[in-house]
Amino acid sequence: MTPSLARRGKHAEKIDALDTWKLEDAKARLSEVVRLASTAGPQLVTVRGKEAAVILTPEAYRQLLPKPKGHMPLVRFVQGLGLDSLKLERERDSGREIEL
Repeated sequence: MTPSLARRGKHAEKIDALDTWKLEDAKARLSEVVRLASTAGPQLVTVRGKEAAVILTPEAYRQLLPKPKGHMPLVRFVQGLGLDSLKLERERDSGREIEL
């Protein structure tokens, strides 16, 4: 593994797969870069050949933010309800017979 890949970690391949824009091109075609971020995925901007920024949608950005304090994943919430004693099996129902 090259030093740059080791430094960037396990997501290096994902970053390399992004559409890449030189800063001057991104500035000149900002509307296109923003449109592509929403339709084709995040867009990588470079300065002098080095990664500088990633343009992404607000929804993608929100997914990267830490969860609010007190947030509990749904699985852990359901496990904490103590529903283990409930019988959660469905009855086998083949439907009803009808006359045609």
